[in-house]
Amino acid sequence: MAIDYAKIGLKVGLEIHQQLNTKAKLFCSCPPALFKEEPQITFLRRLRPTQSELGQVDPAAFFEFQKGMRILYEANRATSCLVEMDEEPPHPLNMEAVEVVLTAALMMNMQPIDEVHVMRKTVIDGSNTTGFQRTCIIASDGWIKVGEKTIPMQAASLEEDAARKTGEEDAGKTIRYRIDRLGIPLIEVATAPVIYSPAEAQEVALAIGMILRDTGKVMRGLGTIRQDLNVSISNGALMEIKGVQELDLIAKVVEYEVRRQLGLLQVKEELNSRGVKAEDLQQEFVDASAVFQQTKCKVIRKAMDKGQMVLAVKLPKFGGILKRELMPGFRVGTELSDRAKFWGRVGGIFHTDEMPNYGITVEEVEALRKTVGAGNEDAVVFVADTSENAHDALKAVVERAQEAIAGVPAETRTAKEDGTTRYMRPRPGAARMYPETDIPPVLLTSELMEKIRANLPEPGEKKVARLMKEYSLNEKLAKQVVDSGYAALLENIVKASSVSATTVAAFLTETLKALKRDGVQVENVADEQVLEIFRAVGAGELAKEAAADVFAWLSKHEDKSLNDAVENLGLRLLSKEELEVIVDRVVAENKRSIEELGNKAFGLLMGAVMKEVRGKADPDLVARLLRQRLR
Repeated sequence: MAIDYAKIGLKVGLEIHQQLNTKAKLFCSCPPALFKEEPQITFLRRLRPTQSELGQVDPAAFFEFQKGMRILYEANRATSCLVEMDEEPPHPLNMEAVEVVLTAALMMNMQPIDEVHVMRKTVIDGSNTTGFQRTCIIASDGWIKVGEKTIPMQAASLEEDAARKTGEEDAGKTIRYRIDRLGIPLIEVATAPVIYSPAEAQEVALAIGMILRDTGKVMRGLGTIRQDLNVSISNGALMEIKGVQELDLIAKVVEYEVRRQLGLLQVKEELNSRGVKAEDLQQEFVDASAVFQQTKCKVIRKAMDKGQMVLAVKLPKFGGILKRELMPGFRVGTELSDRAKFWGRVGGIFHTDEMPNYGITVEEVEALRKTVGAGNEDAVVFVADTSENAHDALKAVVERAQEAIAGVPAETRTAKEDGTTRYMRPRPGAARMYPETDIPPVLLTSELMEKIRANLPEPGEKKVARLMKEYSLNEKLAKQVVDSGYAALLENIVKASSVSATTVAAFLTETLKALKRDGVQVENVADEQVLEIFRAVGAGELAKEAAADVFAWLSKHEDKSLNDAVENLGLRLLSKEELEVIVDRVVAENKRSIEELGNKAFGLLMGAVMKEVRGKADPDLVARLLRQRLR
């Protein structure tokens, strides 16, 4: 069913985060790069929340602390130092990064602030060794045009990227993070909540992304850009959705979140019509282990064999509610399960709306209902785990069920690859931010601003027109190159090789898009490697038809060279003499067809030769030799 987004009062605000391609990290001189080898250094920490200047503890920070996690940090000496390890104070703010953010801000008509003050934002999920992320506002109060609409831009900030999670140990009690990404400069651009449809949200994000790419100083590839969405509807709640990595996913994430909130509002109405009150839901947990002594359910059987228990709770008049679908593959029961997983450290929950299932029989369900005193109109939620985890999990379930009676709870959620979202943590409060005392303020002088204004990058529309004029590209191809962020690379390749701009542009857009669809990690191949491929093509050392194969091979062997790729793929170009031998053989093998078809046999012969020499010979040379033989 189509949704009338205006009628439901949809509002969306965007926060776009993108890594900057600077020479060093934000607070030290380490290069902004990742490593894939085994770590040279590891150290173990546990982070704790601190009180703000007003004595408050941020709820999101306290939530992460409650998990009781330990963090094992991994590092190597090439990509991190004592600053990332929080064993040395941060160095002065990276002014190259400040200038990039100022450039982007001016392109969005923002007003730079007079003095940059770095702040600390409490984050104790392990992604920052310090327990906080450093951030600073650079400019505010701007606007951009998207179609006919003016979108207010609230702020442009500069902040450090977080460490990257690489795995878990000890049944999730220890999380591993690599600190190579920690400290890479990020630009954060925030819009006002004036976006009123999923399609518009995606369109605005694309426009902002193009402006950031126009600076020529942002990184490309998966993991270098992240879109956070603030989504709300009338009578719903403001939802912060973190980590949408694919631009094409934004519209779907917004649509699914709207459907989820509308579904939760319907659940509220249904529960109210049934007369359910929050006080009806009590944290009265019942040990139901005896019911499952002989169970065939593998999950429960495994828990029982480890000496754990089955704990259950009744949700009065919730029968049938938990199986209601809110998003594709996501039900009300999933909402409860997400809370149980985070607060109770359990693998998930069972509930009677999905029974009998998972090896649990009708008889066991009836016995369970009897044990907790539940009628047919009630739902029963139960978990199999240690006593502590089971109690914490069911406590979270009851609290989430109470929230369902009130409507839609405000929270922070994380985006998944299919466009659905999962509970991440409570919404942060004002106590999350406080001043950084280790870094002096930076004055944005009039001389600095004049220098940046005098060197603002070429806007996208002008770049398209110039590429069409200077390189004879058609409008579609020129626009695709600019949108992809490869315009500068295209110009460098054309200047460094004799390959036509059209051939290069088609490779950087259509070919790379096709390779990405086939699962090739295009971001693994550096611009310099692409340049090297086309230098070889221009020098006659590599067939242009082989460029895609070489690119795909290099994406899987990042420490290898172009020569390694050519050697391993057997793509060494054949000499003219070697090619003549193959052409003569193919002509001899098809003598009868040539006698019957004459010159019309060219296509047949060309196909036969290219099948054998594709990627190892220039098709133009093959065609020339064939025509000579046919004459």
